[in-house]
Amino acid sequence: MERRKSSTPHYQTFPTPPPKTRGRPPTSPTSSITGRDGLTDSHQPGGSPDADNEQQKLPTKQLAMLAVIALCEQTALNSIGPYLPEMTSTFPEVDASQIGLYVGTIASSFALAQFTTNFFWGWLSDRVGRKPVVMLGTLLTAGCFLAFGFCRTLTQAIVVQALMGLVNGNQGVISTCLGEITDRSNQSKVFVYLPVIYGIGGITGPALGGLLVFQDLPFRKGQKNPYPYLLPNLFSATILITDLVLTAFFLEESLEEAKELPPLRERVDNLFVWLWQFIGGAHHPTYLRHFTHRNSRYRVDGALDEDSISSTTDNESESQSLLSIPEFFSSNGQHLTRKEIFNRNTILLLGTYLVFQLSNISFNTLYPVFAFAPEPAGRELSNGAIGLSLSFAGMVAIVFQVGIFGKMKEKMGNKKSYRAGLFLFFIAMMMMPWVGYKEKPPFGFGNGMVWLWIELGFVLLVKTVAAVGGLTSVLLLITNSAPNHSVLGTLNGLAQTLSAAGRAAGPFLSGGLFSIATRVHPKGEALAWGVFGGVAFLGWIVSFGIRGEELESAGWDEENGSYDDEDEDEENSDNDDSAER
Repeated sequence: MERRKSSTPHYQTFPTPPPKTRGRPPTSPTSSITGRDGLTDSHQPGGSPDADNEQQKLPTKQLAMLAVIALCEQTALNSIGPYLPEMTSTFPEVDASQIGLYVGTIASSFALAQFTTNFFWGWLSDRVGRKPVVMLGTLLTAGCFLAFGFCRTLTQAIVVQALMGLVNGNQGVISTCLGEITDRSNQSKVFVYLPVIYGIGGITGPALGGLLVFQDLPFRKGQKNPYPYLLPNLFSATILITDLVLTAFFLEESLEEAKELPPLRERVDNLFVWLWQFIGGAHHPTYLRHFTHRNSRYRVDGALDEDSISSTTDNESESQSLLSIPEFFSSNGQHLTRKEIFNRNTILLLGTYLVFQLSNISFNTLYPVFAFAPEPAGRELSNGAIGLSLSFAGMVAIVFQVGIFGKMKEKMGNKKSYRAGLFLFFIAMMMMPWVGYKEKPPFGFGNGMVWLWIELGFVLLVKTVAAVGGLTSVLLLITNSAPNHSVLGTLNGLAQTLSAAGRAAGPFLSGGLFSIATRVHPKGEALAWGVFGGVAFLGWIVSFGIRGEELESAGWDEENGSYDDEDEDEENSDNDDSAER
């Protein structure tokens, strides 16, 4: 079984240097298999049979730092939701009867802008390192939050949210960092907690955003506050600046090739210079000049030109100036073709991930509208009741992720868990329009409101399990599908780009379908839920094409369909026998 290479040798416990590919780490200096190019062949067997099941030590400090980054960002991003409808209603050009449309426009502008740049941030992190990209994204996002607090028109709000989406690509980079500081023997333990962090941010963010809005000045009662939504945005910006400082001091660079680049300060300076050149449309930008210079050292067939190397080695240090651009990294000099990167599994994963995120955001958009809308298309629940139900879903997410999902995934594996998530989305969407009404108990038995909460709670539970379990599994699958870490950032950036596309299209499509559904009788609400349920079902069907044992975490037995602990038991038995002797 293959294993992904680690980009942080500091955390490895191998007696030899870590491999440059996903191949199994060698157990001795002579155990690795070398190809004709002098590179470790990741497709050849190597190492001991037990190496694959040997769990490596987790870098707890770096994991904690990544958790802090994710929590701060999710808290800030989720703080906007509670006050956005009210904020939108205060804009002079907004018609009160169309607040929902304008709220969706503001929210979609963020996702649509993020769709255009997520791939770029992942691509850039493969070339300048993960840390400077995270720092730059955090700084610019904090500035956008501060600007959003001063917005007083719809146009301003849309522009600022679009800018925030353009500069925010940290989620994909964080997933990449997690993939680099773990390997297949321990990644399940790490990735299982990422949705928990997002879930906590989904609770803390709305709470802080709702509590910090003051229509009147806090210390001058009766005097209207000219910027009632500034305080929650100022608080969010403060959280992100604190996150930036912690990142600068405590986050270690996880991209191994970044060690060949100038120090972090120079790379950050380079980043701003390159962005300035790109925006200004420079005729001869340094990033293109350097890329051409670096590639001139290679022949057309990809092999190194020895004469070129000898003539440029002495001058290479001089080329590392402030404006020098890092080369396109490759895994230990290997050239990966487009077909090797975008193979069948990768394409199916990215396609179904788009369906997964489209289903998730469509449910999240449809549910409040469906619950708030008057009967018969809706269920006429109050804002407080809707908020309470969403809090229940958040608690279910955390409990399921911490206490249940890990054991479930050990029995099912990454692929089956992901398929189950897509199928449960289909089930939840098909059940939601059949939830009862407050005043109409089923079969005339019991209290209608009690039945409504029971049915609603069950559907939300199914949806939450689908979202949490599916997200964790697909992140692991995408990480394991990358040929090596040199393209992992790009692959995660592309995945987040597709995610943003789903999140941009979902609110418009679901809102429009529900508006049409209110005119259809009877059970018009089933139209919107049924359409997106059908999309999730198609994604579930396509997911059966995702195959390969290399997509699973270490220790997975494809034939038995479970994690194989026999090697570990034999090793423990041998240790016990040795101790007795």
